[in-house]
Amino acid sequence: MLIALGAAGTAALLWLAVTYTVPTSAAAPSRATLLGIWGVLYVAEAPAPWMLSTAIAVAFLLIAGIALADRHISLKSRRSANPAQPLAPRIVMARTRGVYAGPVTLTVLIPAHNEAASLPLTLASLLAQSQPPQRIIVVADNCTDATADVARAAGVEVLETVRNSQKKAGALNQALKRLLPGQGDNDLVMVMDADTLLDDGFLACAVEYFTRDRALMAVGGLFYGEPGHGLLGQFQRNEYIRYARDMRRRRGRVFVLTGTASVFRPVALRAVAENRGTALPGVAGDVYDTWALTEDNELTIALKSLGGLMVSPSECAVVTELMPTWRTLWAQRLRWQRGALENLGAYGLTPPTARYWAQQFGLGYGVIALSSYLLLILLTVLALDTWIWFPFWLGLGLLFSFERMVTVWRGGWRARLLALTVVPELVFDMFLNVVYVKGIIDMSVGREASWKHLAKAG
Repeated sequence: MLIALGAAGTAALLWLAVTYTVPTSAAAPSRATLLGIWGVLYVAEAPAPWMLSTAIAVAFLLIAGIALADRHISLKSRRSANPAQPLAPRIVMARTRGVYAGPVTLTVLIPAHNEAASLPLTLASLLAQSQPPQRIIVVADNCTDATADVARAAGVEVLETVRNSQKKAGALNQALKRLLPGQGDNDLVMVMDADTLLDDGFLACAVEYFTRDRALMAVGGLFYGEPGHGLLGQFQRNEYIRYARDMRRRRGRVFVLTGTASVFRPVALRAVAENRGTALPGVAGDVYDTWALTEDNELTIALKSLGGLMVSPSECAVVTELMPTWRTLWAQRLRWQRGALENLGAYGLTPPTARYWAQQFGLGYGVIALSSYLLLILLTVLALDTWIWFPFWLGLGLLFSFERMVTVWRGGWRARLLALTVVPELVFDMFLNVVYVKGIIDMSVGREASWKHLAKAG
């Protein structure tokens, strides 16, 4: 509710500012003929220079402010010697200085609920790595298909959960309670989904990062969408490409340790379990908070709250499943949105969560801005007998189209063409905005959230 009110308040202030500064009179439209046959009306008048310069200055100040605050928080955490942040690099480096903890080993945990169809490809991508893991454990959770048999046939270990009613988080907690006590400082634990394919070199890159930096607590993957699923699939692939681009621009500074594939030091996971119920939400002894709808996002905030250093290097790429229908996409994104908001409510406003709060305020403002923009276009179309072109705003629109295309350039010609057309992606953005609003409404009225599993045909 606080986020919704803040975003609405910001939009209202901007509306008042425009109302009291824009002149009430406007120049009459001019008439022209294009190619000798097409008559058009246009208005060449642009916003006042002072208004344009002010808008640009405010935008740069906001961007610079967020970047500087993010950098300050990151550096402060790295230099922290606060015992309440036991994973802070300064503390970790002092504790491990001069200590050889043995060679690096890697154990992979794959939580799987009825994943017999997708598991073979996932295991194949793991076993084909240039630096394969020492152990692979499939955590078969309440499976009614051949998931466990498929895993055993591939030659990997299987751990079947016992009376787990807490879905993926509960399954991982059971596995980690068995695994973590025997793990040393140079042992690594990777958690990945059963429908994820690792790019070759993922594990070698992750191990190299951990070897170079003793203070590093986690390495997260950058995820890209699988092929297929038509236009809806391309929407999601474009979205993931832009997210990966943002992470590269942030030089790998983690926003969310994706549940698709992330690698952890055992000391980090043990620290989270030890602080549950006191410094962190959740039940003491659990690595994952079973009340969280988005356990990967919650674990990221938990590690950051304890001072943990994390990266998402561009070399650590994975291909993950996409939602095949609007219905399944709605369920997935509603869970993500509800989970993100509930995590912020559980942790409150702290330095580690400040950027997450800013993101939610930005999403809320974006909902209002895009809705207002589309409504204004609709009213203009209904109110005028003849369409009037505004060259200044048309130019900005073309610049926006170019930016949308450039940000998905790596996705190939289909991604570029979809981005260049603009309107379809605006419709997709409005769909996500509706999900955002639905999430806030559900939380406000106390409606219970659900977790849906996407079943894949064999």
